[in-house]
This record gives sequence, C-alpha cells and structure tokens, in this order.
Amino acid sequence: MRAEIITIGDEILIGQIVDTNSQWIGEQLNKIGVSVYQISSIQDDKEHILAALKEAEQRVDIVILTGGLGPTKDDITKHTIASYFNDHLELNNDVVTHIRELFQKYKIPFGESNRLQGMLPTKASVLKNLYGTAPGMWFYENNTVFVSLPGVPNEMKGLMKYEVLPKIQKQCKLPFIVHKTIMTYGQGESVVAERIETFENNLPPFIKLAYLPNYGRVRLRLTAKGEDKSILENAIEEQIKKLYILIPDIISGFDVGGRLEDKIATLLKERHKTLATAESITGGKIAATLVAVPDASSYFKGSIVAYSATTKESLLGVSKATIKKYSVVSKEVAKEMALGVLQKMETDFAIAVTGNAGPTQDNTDKTVGVVYIAIASRKGVLVEEFNFGKPRGRVIDKTVNKALEILEKEILKNY
Repeated sequence: MRAEIITIGDEILIGQIVDTNSQWIGEQLNKIGVSVYQISSIQDDKEHILAALKEAEQRVDIVILTGGLGPTKDDITKHTIASYFNDHLELNNDVVTHIRELFQKYKIPFGESNRLQGMLPTKASVLKNLYGTAPGMWFYENNTVFVSLPGVPNEMKGLMKYEVLPKIQKQCKLPFIVHKTIMTYGQGESVVAERIETFENNLPPFIKLAYLPNYGRVRLRLTAKGEDKSILENAIEEQIKKLYILIPDIISGFDVGGRLEDKIATLLKERHKTLATAESITGGKIAATLVAVPDASSYFKGSIVAYSATTKESLLGVSKATIKKYSVVSKEVAKEMALGVLQKMETDFAIAVTGNAGPTQDNTDKTVGVVYIAIASRKGVLVEEFNFGKPRGRVIDKTVNKALEILEKEILKNY
C-alpha cells in the first residue's frame, strides 16, 4: 500500500512557512504499514492541482492533500477536487451547524464566507474537524483513496488521528513495517559505509539499510517489510548482531525515537533533577529548545544569556582575571559560567556554552568555529572543546545539539 502526500500553498513554495505536515503524516502512515512513495508541494493553482492529482492517481493507492480549505477566495482545493471528479458543491448543513456552534463558543461573528465553508463536493465523505471549521473530505475513485485535509497543523493532526488513519486501517489490508535504528558516534558516514559494505550487500531483500548522518553521529536504520511481524523482528535482530561484530567500537546503543530534548526531559523527570543554562554563543537557543517540550517547567529552572564579558561577570560571577588571562572563549570561562548558573539557579545540572561563531574572531584569539561546552553537576564539571567550522548558523546549531548530547551522557553516567 503506497501513499503520496501533496501540500498546497504558495506560502510553502516561497519559504514563508516550513512544511511540517508532510513529515508528520508520513510518520503516522508508516506506523500503520503504509509506505510514502512521494511528497510534493504545489501552488494554489487549479491546473497545477489537477495535474498533481492525475499523476498521483497513477502512482499510488492513497493520495493525501493538505491546504487550501479556508474561507478565503484563494483557497480553491475543494472546487478543484469537485472538478477533478466531475462533481459539484452543495451546502452541508451539518458542517454549517458545526461552524456556527464553534463561532458561538468563542464569541466570533459568523459571516457568509464561513457559511460557504459548508459547500462541499457531493461525492465526498465528510470527515468532522473537531478543532476547526474546514472539514476533511474522503473520496474513493478508480480504486484510489483521496483525502483532503486543512493545512492548519493541529486541525490536520486531529483529522488524521480520529478519522483518516482508522478509516485506512479498516478498509485496507496493510503489511507490517518494522524499524530499528542503531546509534554510532565518532566516525563519518563514508567511513561507516566502508566498514559495513559487505554486510549491506548481503542483506535479505526485504530489509533495507538507511544512513542518517548528523553532527558527530550516524544512525543506521534497518527497515523490514512483510506480512509476519515476528519474522521481521527476528530477522532485524539477526542483522543487528552482525553489526555489533563489525563495528562494536562506535555503536553507542539504539535510537528509540524522539528528539534529544524529549529524552533529556524524560531523564530529568525520572530522576527528579533540575537544569539551567548559561549561554553566550547560542544566545538562548538551548533554552528555547528545552522549553519547546511540554511540562519543561518541572525540571528547567531558567537561562542566563550572558553575551558580553561584563554580563558574564555580573550575572554569572565569572572572574574578570579569568577573562583577561584566557579570553571569553576559553575552557576556563565555560567552567565558571556553568558553576555560576548552577549556584544561582540552585539546580542539579547546568549547561554553559561560549565560543566564536564568526564571521570574525572578535576580541578573542580563537579560530572561528571554536566552541567550549561545559556541563556542571553536584559531582563536578566537564568541559569539552570543539571546532565546528563555518558558517555561523551551522556553528550555533552544532553547539546546541552537542551540548544536549553531552548532557544526556552526563545524566546517565552520574545518576
């Protein structure tokens, strides 16, 4: 069973927003055994949408569209879909009633444009939108399922979770898809690939290997697809044993999914520990990453963005003599920043980062790209030096990622 995801909206194509819908939909489809064959982003243009639908119908069993279902004139998806199926729009009173009730609940005026959202293709099976006004639509034509969903992420997710996924599982015979991902550290993608080339060439035909490189690490994802889940799981385990024989020195464990910040949240909450950050080079980006996790307030106490030397001294207690002797970009300053925020915030762990992101060396003698990351706890301070190269944005992103990686290891090691 193969699917194609089509996102509709000029705002995606011009970079005004990032398409996160496709990533989420693909993940959910994969979990129930549907393989995503292609993802496309197209304009709010009738002929473009019609062409995309025709091409997708020839390639896959399920076509999922998001976007273009709002109350404004530039939202043309349902009119175009009606044209594609030689259909017409009629007013759906149940949808209009739902919209009216929603507007009354939030004391919003109900206008003609809102009423017109109840105009739907007659061939559509209406999918109730619990979180908004635009209903989802389900069509089955020429042995192909077509689903149209609003582009607003929380509305799309609600419709997928409560309407679309259950409907697909009920109507379609789906295979099992089993994934297992091994984490490796310390060697690049090309080196890892060379070491396991023979292994990869001899994989069973129903198992695929994917390389997922990131800063300082490479994830190896094994994927098996078939009708018997236990056979797939056993086959994956056999291949993992072979990898442990080939590259035991760089395997650090399994990636159980999720973001680093989610894993750190779980570790801190399980151990009833707290965290604070002192940031210079990252300007608060580590703190922003951490607080994006729900319930972060239960373990994250706060951050001090100490960008200048005087702020490091006044808010974190970094010694002026230390800065004069070693400069603000140094192992010594990173250590004092970490200890300062640990004491000030009264936490169990603290992250401190200082470095030179470029494009110039500023008032330091350190090469652009040099970064110091310190992790302080009640058991001591670990400081590591890195050179993340260029450009500026890459240095900052790598600093955030590496700081969280080191913190995760320190939590596991010490508690």
